[in-house]
Amino acid sequence: MRVLRRSVVRLLLGAVVLLLSDVAAFAQQSDTVRKFQTFQHGGRERQYVLHVPQQREADAPLVFVLHGYRGDARDYVSPEMLTLADRHGFAVCYPQGLDDRRGIPHWNARLKISSTDDIGFLSALAGHLQKAHSLSPQKTFTSGISNGGFMSYTLVAECPDVFKAAASVIGTMSGEAWERRESIQPVSILQITAMDDRVVPYDGSMSAAGGWGGAPHQDEILDFWRKRNQTTTEKTTDVTESTTARFSENGVNGTKVWLYQVDGLGHRVPGRDKLGSSTAEVIWKFFSSVMHPAAGPAAPSTAEQ
Repeated sequence: MRVLRRSVVRLLLGAVVLLLSDVAAFAQQSDTVRKFQTFQHGGRERQYVLHVPQQREADAPLVFVLHGYRGDARDYVSPEMLTLADRHGFAVCYPQGLDDRRGIPHWNARLKISSTDDIGFLSALAGHLQKAHSLSPQKTFTSGISNGGFMSYTLVAECPDVFKAAASVIGTMSGEAWERRESIQPVSILQITAMDDRVVPYDGSMSAAGGWGGAPHQDEILDFWRKRNQTTTEKTTDVTESTTARFSENGVNGTKVWLYQVDGLGHRVPGRDKLGSSTAEVIWKFFSSVMHPAAGPAAPSTAEQ
């Protein structure tokens, strides 16, 4: 019995040591990734934070995470995304937007609140990082929250040669991006929508002031992308009691459209209680499925990650 107890104690101590080492490693990693790096574009110094895992294959994927309106890129660095990046060997970039005419950090997704060339900046930054860190031009993706979701739609709409898929979390297409939709090529889209969102309403009733509104009901937007991608299969599933997901698959060149509808949530990023996993896990699951279409549209789980 004593021998058994000693064995159990050793196992527990080993687990504690492993947990503490993981926490220490993340703390060190987090401090490093939250430091701004600089990039010159259009005669201005732009900033971004970057995490590149030490263990990665050549031509590793690159994922952009774009902050929301008023955001600071450093505040969007999440333990979940960094852990996924290290586990799966992809780089994560958190660029910083410049101030609009009111002095508020933003992304100019064809808006009327600034003349900042964020399309040019983010495309140029992607090319720079690909060359500097041997990252794959064919596996470069953009994701964003709120205003960052607007920008992600704009990037894949206008620069599909740079950004191969987009994930929008509580964002949508800007009015002008929607007006330019006829020139859009097939590109994979993930949309996570909060059904009680009054800032970016699901029904498309957002004010057109500043160029934000003008796109229609989210159902019409996603139907446009399904038709543009020519998806041929559909699957709808209840991810949790609060969330329903619709997976439209097998489009042109393997393109797809995923829509998560989250009930009982306003303009906030849904947590595990709503999605059954972190938003970062859903985003990476989506980008992984773009790279490996045979993996299918199964909803992500902690076990799968």
